Amino acid sequence: MTALTLSTAAAPGLRADAIVIGVAKGSNGPSVAPGAEAVDKAYDGRLAGVLETLGASGAEGEVTKLPAPSGFKAPVVVAVGLGAEPDKDADFDGEALRRAAGAAARALAGAKKAAFALPLAEAADAGAVAEGVLLGAYAFDAYKESAKETKGAKGAKGNGKAPLAEAALLGGKPRDKAYKAAIERAAAVSEELNRARDLVNTPPNDLDPEAFAAVAQTAAKEHGIKVQVLDEKALTKGGYGGILGVGAGSASGPRLVKLSYTSPKAKKSLAFVGKGITYDSGGISLKPAGHNETMKCDMAGAAAVFAAVVAAARLGLEVNVTGWLALAENMPSGSATRPGDVLRMYSGKTVEVLNTDAEGRLVLADALWAASQEKPDAIIDVATLTGAMMLALGSRTYGVMANDDAFRSAVYEAAEEVGEPAWPMPMPEHLRKGLDSATADMANMGERMGGGLVAGLFLREFVGEGIAWAHLDIAGPAFNEGAPFGYTPKGGTGTAVRTLVRVAELAAAGELG
Repeated sequence: MTALTLSTAAAPGLRADAIVIGVAKGSNGPSVAPGAEAVDKAYDGRLAGVLETLGASGAEGEVTKLPAPSGFKAPVVVAVGLGAEPDKDADFDGEALRRAAGAAARALAGAKKAAFALPLAEAADAGAVAEGVLLGAYAFDAYKESAKETKGAKGAKGNGKAPLAEAALLGGKPRDKAYKAAIERAAAVSEELNRARDLVNTPPNDLDPEAFAAVAQTAAKEHGIKVQVLDEKALTKGGYGGILGVGAGSASGPRLVKLSYTSPKAKKSLAFVGKGITYDSGGISLKPAGHNETMKCDMAGAAAVFAAVVAAARLGLEVNVTGWLALAENMPSGSATRPGDVLRMYSGKTVEVLNTDAEGRLVLADALWAASQEKPDAIIDVATLTGAMMLALGSRTYGVMANDDAFRSAVYEAAEEVGEPAWPMPMPEHLRKGLDSATADMANMGERMGGGLVAGLFLREFVGEGIAWAHLDIAGPAFNEGAPFGYTPKGGTGTAVRTLVRVAELAAAGELG
């Protein structure tokens, strides 16, 4: 991961491959953002005009490179757009800084060192810039043979370039405890988020449920987290019919992984539950051609939960956090669950399976009930659950449902605070009737219209009484099939990790609604 430092050095005298400055989109053209005063002075105060001549406007994510002024030890200035200029006496928000830093870090792939002279009004801004750099510099090349051959050489790494090696944050305060804490937090959260991205990007032939469980066990041992793995035998003995039913058609057996981070000073407890379908073919209800190719990402919810628990442990948060990874591979075979089969879930309820491609709710149901038995103060599940949520909210926003309006608002606000686009969704009671079954206690499918909401209503049936619960359907933003933007790469994104960590921080501080 890119090395981070806080620096009080002046931009002209710093040895680096590039100096990164911010440019805002003003009413009269681009304007140079705070932090770049020394750079602007070296251009005789005409930097904004030079950038405008080069076509820059200050729009979000825009990157413009130009030769550094005479006397600078860095050869290049990289001007990155921050978006709209804030109101008078207001500062740039954290997400604008995060996205700008991410765009610059991506543009500087192959560089050894860059100095970021972006606006740092307070310690939180330094944390946002650090996150943007670390997340924007992410690259996944584990399967590129050419990367192994050229690794360590200057410049090329694989068919691209090595991620930015080092970033110095100018205007930072190396001896200030708040700034140091912000950088350390950014490093811990970003490293775990990037680990989640790695898991999502790993091909399913190398990441089956057993392999995922092994990764979790290794990380748990490293960070002092208790771990318990239930294999097929233990799942059968325990009566986890949902997880077993989904995994029945695969040669790779299912797993339920429990990760427990405890703090001696904790007053609250949280349970995070993640859908971990390491590959989703749809089962007997096979997905049509064109819908299979990215289904290695169907374990993104479990990856997010795993990363969040490890991040909480690394940060030493004063809250107990338990992560439940419901892992299975959904495949068609002679032993696979069929449409019309009835599964007896861990809760004791029976579910008629009308569509084997509605499998995520089945594994989550068992894990939610298991989490509920420990009576945490709140439960949040994370899942790439429904295409219906993508139709409703697009590819960059996830839906938030809950059994408690105040808790739903708290989770939504946490997501907004860390820069993860989310939107509160309702749970209309009239849709519950569609889940009734003439054969079993309920079916795994209901009305087609509002399918994302129906899935939430199904999951609610498996949450213990009196426990606040929220459901994050991350089907849209979990995997980016388009071009990179801001600090978001192509492929696995790590969506929901930062929301879960922020919720845990709020719970530790006694501020969770």
